[in-house]
Amino acid sequence: MGTGQRRSALSYIPGYKNNAVLQLIIASGVAYMMLAISWALVMIVYAGDATAFNTYFIPNIGLGHIAEFKSHWWTILTYGMFQFPNSFMELLSNMVWLYTFGSVVQMLVGHKQVIPLYLYSLFVGGIFYYIAQLLPGKIGEVPAAFLGARAGLVGMAAAAITLTPSYRFYLTETFTIPLMLVVGIFAFLMLAGSGFYIPVVLLMAGGGLMGFAYVKLLKSGYQPAEWAYNFGNKLEGLVTPSANVQKPKGRIINMYHPKQGISQGRIDEILDKINQKGYNSLTKEEKEMLLRAGSEQ
Repeated sequence: MGTGQRRSALSYIPGYKNNAVLQLIIASGVAYMMLAISWALVMIVYAGDATAFNTYFIPNIGLGHIAEFKSHWWTILTYGMFQFPNSFMELLSNMVWLYTFGSVVQMLVGHKQVIPLYLYSLFVGGIFYYIAQLLPGKIGEVPAAFLGARAGLVGMAAAAITLTPSYRFYLTETFTIPLMLVVGIFAFLMLAGSGFYIPVVLLMAGGGLMGFAYVKLLKSGYQPAEWAYNFGNKLEGLVTPSANVQKPKGRIINMYHPKQGISQGRIDEILDKINQKGYNSLTKEEKEMLLRAGSEQ
């Protein structure tokens, strides 16, 4: 087998516009810098006392106690995009995991599915976090506040392994690591780092369940993120002269589009081969065909 046939999906790195994984990584980095700068300013103003930061910043962006949900409902939408200022190494490791699993998902279902999948997983994880607090006694006990992308990462990992459980990462020409092993190591580290708080464990479980369900919906022909792109197209149409806007017809999002002489049947055959034998079982011609089918119309 030639070198071209052994290349991992991570060998094909699209540009920023078509790389939702890179967009998420940059957005997470910017959010971290914003919070870190806010923390530094508060520490300067209050002479090293972090009380104000922990009182006015963290409760307004992180998940807290369920009793505070009514007055801080928006935190279920913000907690996953921020990391504690003193947790840079955790942020770095999270972005490595996001790139690892997100690149597989992006290669198989296209970049337009990555961000919705990630955000849905964070949202469902947040719901599970609050529901877990309804458990009796100390089982539902939570840390002071929760920030971080754990639910989104677990959702991405679950999506990747649901799409192609036999996928392998080629680190060299002869040395490969199965995706199943990588996911196993990731799950162990996530669980060990949860502090074994049941709400945090269930938060990650909720994210994983969403990732699994998202892929199953895609495979069944449903488009969970289509409403978001339709809404975005309508907003774009309001600010863009109608003469310059080409409104798409039919479905906005598809896993792969038949085009350039590629039939839907041929695409299905390639995807079935990936599911059965992994991405690296494809020939160079099949990989190129899949890339053309998944590119922008």
